[in-house]
Amino acid sequence: MTLTADVDTALRKAGLDPAEIHALLRRALDEDLANGVDVTSLATVPFDLEGVADFVARAPGVVAGLSVVRAVLEIASDDSVVVDERFHDGDVVAAGDVLLTARALVRALLTAERTALNLMCHLSGIATVTRRWVDEVAGTKARILDTRKTTPGLRSLEKYAVRCGGGTNKRMGLYDAALIKDNHVVAAGGVGAAYRAVKDLFPDLDIQVECDTPVQVTEAIDAGATFLLLDNMSLADLRESVRLVDGRAELEATGGLTLDVARDVAETGVDYLSVGALTHSATVLDIGVDLRMPG
Repeated sequence: MTLTADVDTALRKAGLDPAEIHALLRRALDEDLANGVDVTSLATVPFDLEGVADFVARAPGVVAGLSVVRAVLEIASDDSVVVDERFHDGDVVAAGDVLLTARALVRALLTAERTALNLMCHLSGIATVTRRWVDEVAGTKARILDTRKTTPGLRSLEKYAVRCGGGTNKRMGLYDAALIKDNHVVAAGGVGAAYRAVKDLFPDLDIQVECDTPVQVTEAIDAGATFLLLDNMSLADLRESVRLVDGRAELEATGGLTLDVARDVAETGVDYLSVGALTHSATVLDIGVDLRMPG
């Protein structure tokens, strides 16, 4: 089946490719079914029994993935589901809030439950931790960036969750921007040489250069770089790099950042803090499903 027009439109508005999401969700459901059936639901639930599933936040946080859950429910129920979304992605929710209700055959609801929760809990966890970082640097010019440290196959969804939390996406992959890191510098023979090599081959591509020291910052700026990653620098070196650049390039602090130093780093004057932990270490937001019979 294809997704309904409403879900297709919602995914597109979120910057997601409906065809990609549909294929991902089919694979996720197949992990549970393996071309078979939900044996427990088949044995215990009458085939024509209808019910209502309430997706309920068990803890406070930022919700993400509501349209994805709706898509899971549509696929599992062959589109015979009525969904009422009570919140929007990016909303702050409290423990006990009903995020979404779905009315369908109970067998379909129970079959879809774990896949839907796996995704929404994970995405909401990313959105929640991202919001903490965004709030921590509020009042500075710094923005919070994600990285490519994502779960294979889930990058577009995880980066969407970062946006729901108020963060900013960096490059999607190795194709849409060049990032010259330390190993590229070693291979090319220096920061300047690496920058010029990329510029010659891809003159219209955004080029970002990783620098470990203020000396490398000067070399990159002299080569023409306009976006620098300041990797694992001390606060003093970050301030010195900001002084040396003097507005000629955007600056991103990266490498081992933690929430307790986020504001200090932001106040050095950098433009971005990139945080791999947004996606690779986010704790899920606790969300559950309560089944009830319609009145």
